[in-house]
Amino acid sequence: MSQKNTHYRSKSALLLTLLTAAGLGVTVKAEETVTSSSVTSAQTSLSQTSVSEATSSAATSAETTATTDTYVATESAGLESAPVTAAASLTETNTNQVQTPVEGQTLDVRILGTTDLHTNLVNYDYYQDKASEKIGLAKTAILISQAKAENSNVILVDNGDTIQGTPLGTYKAIVDPVDVGEKHPMYAALEALGFDAVTLGNHEFNYGLDYLKKVLANNQLPAVNANVLDTQSGTFLFDPYKIITKTFTDPKGQGLSLNIGITGIVPPQILNWDKANLEGKVTVLDSVQAVEAMVPVMKAAGADIILVLSHSGIGDDQYDVGEENVGYQIAGIDGVDAVVTGHSHAEFPSGNGTGFYEKYRDVDGVNGTITGTPVVMAGKYGDHLGIIDLGLIYQDGKWQVASSHAEIRKVDDKSTVADPTVLAIAKEAHEGTIQYVRQQVGTTTAPINSYFALVKDDPSIQIVNNAQIWYAQQELAGTPEASLPILSAAAPFKAGTRGDATAYTDIPAGPIAIKNVADLYLYDNVTAILKVTGADLREWLEMSAGQFNQVDPTVTGPQDIINTNYRTYNFDVIDGLTYQYDITQPNKYDINGNTLNPAASRLRNLSYNGSPVTDDQEFIVVTNNYRANGNFPGVRNATLNQLLNLENRQVIINYILNENVINPSADHNWTFTNSIAGLDLRFLTADKAQNLIVNDPSITYLGTASSDGFGVFRFNYVELADQTSQEAGQAQGSRGALTAQQRAVIHQLATRAYQETKKARLAQRKKTEPSLLSVQAQLPQTGTTDSTLLSLIGIGLISLLPFLKAKKR
Repeated sequence: MSQKNTHYRSKSALLLTLLTAAGLGVTVKAEETVTSSSVTSAQTSLSQTSVSEATSSAATSAETTATTDTYVATESAGLESAPVTAAASLTETNTNQVQTPVEGQTLDVRILGTTDLHTNLVNYDYYQDKASEKIGLAKTAILISQAKAENSNVILVDNGDTIQGTPLGTYKAIVDPVDVGEKHPMYAALEALGFDAVTLGNHEFNYGLDYLKKVLANNQLPAVNANVLDTQSGTFLFDPYKIITKTFTDPKGQGLSLNIGITGIVPPQILNWDKANLEGKVTVLDSVQAVEAMVPVMKAAGADIILVLSHSGIGDDQYDVGEENVGYQIAGIDGVDAVVTGHSHAEFPSGNGTGFYEKYRDVDGVNGTITGTPVVMAGKYGDHLGIIDLGLIYQDGKWQVASSHAEIRKVDDKSTVADPTVLAIAKEAHEGTIQYVRQQVGTTTAPINSYFALVKDDPSIQIVNNAQIWYAQQELAGTPEASLPILSAAAPFKAGTRGDATAYTDIPAGPIAIKNVADLYLYDNVTAILKVTGADLREWLEMSAGQFNQVDPTVTGPQDIINTNYRTYNFDVIDGLTYQYDITQPNKYDINGNTLNPAASRLRNLSYNGSPVTDDQEFIVVTNNYRANGNFPGVRNATLNQLLNLENRQVIINYILNENVINPSADHNWTFTNSIAGLDLRFLTADKAQNLIVNDPSITYLGTASSDGFGVFRFNYVELADQTSQEAGQAQGSRGALTAQQRAVIHQLATRAYQETKKARLAQRKKTEPSLLSVQAQLPQTGTTDSTLLSLIGIGLISLLPFLKAKKR
């Protein structure tokens, strides 16, 4: 038996036999049901017509593309550029006559892959409104050019999550949407760089199928996907594969034609994450079974080698039908020669044997193989390029992989060099996005940052929850649900995500603009409401408690408090309740929501309005479509699951516009129990956060961490009568911890005082109502020079956004 995995083969092995026997005219029938929630692929027919059409249109003309160096220095936002070296893009035809391969002939082929670009087209951070040399396709393009210069036998592909992720994605979908016949700037740039094919990520579906189809209709690049079907017809919604025929040059200079079969998959969980856009419209097959089914079809259609674009994390060496991250298993499928993966925003291979995935069997992080197949995962936002080198040999009448090596290369973040072709394509959308994000929507009286969001209640979450409750109260007015307590759940999206010390929200006190709101709320989620019970809330918060490691109260030495394997976007803080966590206890659930310790409980003192929450008590929780349609403990028991009209980000914008001046200070509705008193609990956050803890005895800065940009901090358990007074540097009151009832009373008094202040402020506003344009001048201006006309247009767009959103939904 070869090194390829065979232990996880499903009943689709029978399907493979049928495909091979039938050749190109086949009907593929899934033999097993995908067991993930909402994923229905049992007995799904993949139509004969779809496979035949995909096969007949697969071949393209042979081509060889060589690109000269395209280095250019850029200014931060203006995109003015000056060539450093020749910046001409050339297309050359191989002058060597294409020969028929002979036994023993060799060919060196290079696969280049990007993944999870998330509309990071330009080397620019729209949230900070300044250039960033760590991200952007314009930076990745330099690596592409260099890699092509080393070996011109190149296949260039993108692995999805391409059209969503930054304000530029929002701008081209909502504010200045892609029109019929207009190319999306992301795909226009990929075409200009010579990409051969792309696949679809889960975020391609965020703006709905109509938008996606329009974008792809204007796109000349083949977009392949083998596991999304039209529910009504049972046919593939996209091309299940393409065969790209290219003319390459062997070591002796002889031209050889090679047929590259390319297919792709997306996680079946898109049916959960984008339920509102996809329910009843598409069916999604298990990723592994879909690729297993497609390999023999591509082989029969003439593919010499098989490349899989797997928009799926690598996962682990265990396999369940319908699971999200199966890159490991796809690498083990017979006939697959190379895999470009992504989705997890992680990196593989490490190149030195120290990577995360190398703990699993048959994973080689030095040579970059999984079960013997070369695999790359090139990070996120264009910060890396994946490179797979295949040494092919022609034996027994076919091309075979004799050797391989995979690696990833990081962009040069010390240089301002970027690709001029990409910058020119991006110019209009980039500058429009900058004007859009600079529009002021209000003022914040206190800083909003997320540096300590994982160890204490936090202003970056508080403002989201405040806005969501405000919105839900309006939407539910006059309905039966309005009589129930309305709570809100939100999580920190930027809290040092995946070891990135720049991935924190940091908004100073003063004017707040759309760019700041986008920094608070990264994703294009839609608001949703759930009706749950007190018992459901307990399970929901027990799941959130997975953010913390279990600590030992008997250990006097340092202990890490944060579970870095837990995704911070799953650490929900539910406002409207008060509660505590006892993290000396074990977790009830693992990071995927599976029960670990059925009898375990970390949640303590769960109260509403000062009274303990009962199991049968009913609540409305406003959240987002991702959480509402997921498999979170507690959430999955909701008796009402309903989408509202606006995206969460637009809710925050509308809330700030209504309030004009906001106070995002955290209300400290959650804390830890005194079981951790006196322990040495450590965590990492951005090193510069040390400047924010002068008056905070609960946090101590210990020094710079070994990880770039991070510092080591200690969390100190402090019993305070009023956490707000503590942060303001005031003297402590009682040494005893507040009871839930006392905290609720304090919160009610603070809310009442805030409402009185709000009334007075609104009265004053009626007398002297400033225009948005006059206060917009207070914003710091960076990058390109503002245009008054564009500012007025931008302000008009803001006022229209709620109506545009409502119409869209």
